[in-house]
Amino acid sequence: MTDATAAGGLAGEMEVEAYRRLFPLAFLERHLRESVRPDARRLGEARATTVALGAVSSAHGSALVRLGDTAMLASIKLEVMSPPAETPDEGSVAVEFHMPPICSPLVRPGRPAEAAPVISKALEDVVISSGMLNLKELCLISGKASWVAYLDVYCLNADGSLFDAALISVVAAFSHLEIPLVSVGDDGRVFTVGGNEGKTKYELVNREKRKLTLGDIPFPLTCALHKDSILADPTAEEESIIETSVTVVLDSSGRLVSIQKPGGGVASMSTIKACISLAKERGQKLKEILMDSVEATMEVDQTD
Repeated sequence: MTDATAAGGLAGEMEVEAYRRLFPLAFLERHLRESVRPDARRLGEARATTVALGAVSSAHGSALVRLGDTAMLASIKLEVMSPPAETPDEGSVAVEFHMPPICSPLVRPGRPAEAAPVISKALEDVVISSGMLNLKELCLISGKASWVAYLDVYCLNADGSLFDAALISVVAAFSHLEIPLVSVGDDGRVFTVGGNEGKTKYELVNREKRKLTLGDIPFPLTCALHKDSILADPTAEEESIIETSVTVVLDSSGRLVSIQKPGGGVASMSTIKACISLAKERGQKLKEILMDSVEATMEVDQTD
């Protein structure tokens, strides 16, 4: 390759990048006319997704999820609490979504991200309403002691579809969660017990560490809507250009858990149905990814 050819290629790349920055909508629409996206994906294609369980050794359950360049870390810590009188035989879940300044140049130090409390509420609603968790399994002593699961989700890198990546990390963290051993002291206080020595020294409330029995697991898909195009799993760049989006959550049995449409233009019923159809396909793939990660973790545990 001659110097002139190399210089010409570089100049061409610079012109394309300049056009992309100056005219983002026109740049996107030129791709959509060819049924392809700027990152070379098909319109209905989600980005590559990976799940790594046990990312935080000090947590009772954790998972690191990558959805393209979006990265989420979910961590669960269990603490003993006195259950409320209206639900004496159930535990509870507290969800907090964090967007530190490192995750995006749009998040400023000292200023909480506007999206964080919205995503926190949406995550908690889906976790509870989906039926994935049986809160009775978090009960230790009816009316006296139960577990509260403090679920913290940290956005490590924000490149679109934040709710999707966050919910996938939540599901993965609960699949990794292990209920610790506990005992009751002479003063009636419930405390956690660690190691084999603790098993023989204390009278245990629960005899073995155990996993939660998960019900129908919720799987999400966000779609950006632009004219007649439906873009599955949009990037941050696509989200900044397209105002209308729909997030569909289906459970592992294919039942609809929720549909969220935060503003934007009107979406037709046929468009919503198309989004649901894409979400069903995506749910099957996410189920396989989650199962593979659980099996891989079990194999590692058996070799340790």
